[in-house]
Amino acid sequence: MTSVVTQLEQWRLQAISAAQAAGIPSEEVDILLREKLGWGPLQRLMGREPVARSRDWEREGNSDPWQEVQALWQRRLEERIPLQYLLGHVEWAGLHLQVTPAVLIPRPETELLVEQASAWLQANPVPQGSCVADLGTGSGAIAIALAHRHPNLQLLAVDSSPEALTVAASNVAAHGLEARVQLLQGSWFTPLQPWRGQLRGLVSNPPYIPSGEIAHLMPEVSWHEPRQALDGGPDGLDALRLLIRIAPEYLAEEAFWAVEVMQGQAPWVVEQLQALGCYRQIQVHLDLAGIERVITARFMPSL
Repeated sequence: MTSVVTQLEQWRLQAISAAQAAGIPSEEVDILLREKLGWGPLQRLMGREPVARSRDWEREGNSDPWQEVQALWQRRLEERIPLQYLLGHVEWAGLHLQVTPAVLIPRPETELLVEQASAWLQANPVPQGSCVADLGTGSGAIAIALAHRHPNLQLLAVDSSPEALTVAASNVAAHGLEARVQLLQGSWFTPLQPWRGQLRGLVSNPPYIPSGEIAHLMPEVSWHEPRQALDGGPDGLDALRLLIRIAPEYLAEEAFWAVEVMQGQAPWVVEQLQALGCYRQIQVHLDLAGIERVITARFMPSL
């Protein structure tokens, strides 16, 4: 009889081949095996059986974790559902976060936004209890990451989607940050009226993809991720225009402004910030691929 380990090895090689043929990262196969069966590189090297399995795991049945792995992988291939949605979570910026199709999957390049905002806060300490807004918070990833790094901050995490805020609430609670991350439902600055002129910072990963380009994205994105978190209007700049124009009404003197953009948008954003005349120290930051990904600025209207 074929051993469990041999069975797994054979399936793993077949799954990797199928992933490569479909243009799916082959490492997702190992992520799925590790997440669902506890079968990772060490177990493979030592020829050990999976950690998480039923006593009779070769017997057919919905409760069998091996059956679940195969079913999930079939959906990954056929429906192109992102693995993060199939698993229900993602590891990002050192955080374990719940994700569902109601929220954008946090990406590595967005970590640069957190890093730049965090660097600014370290170089420019703000008073205890200062408020920083995360507009379009989605899963709450950015707000939670900043709250973890800066215990003196209060985060105002805004999103127009109640479904997204449900996910964000679960993540905030899972990290024990209910006292410092306040979730607000509404469109962009609308829920922030009580904090006009008081925000010590603003961060956002807004929708910035031109509407006509969304259908041409990878199916994992165009079929499954929330369109409202992707669609930046005809030229991709609708949300960015609003963030540039309205932010001065809500920022305190010398507050920071930091947003993520797509490739090619940075020069336009810099030009708009300069034209307003109230932003200084405007900088463009490159991601690991060398793309102009994050723009930061200091709000200084009195100069």
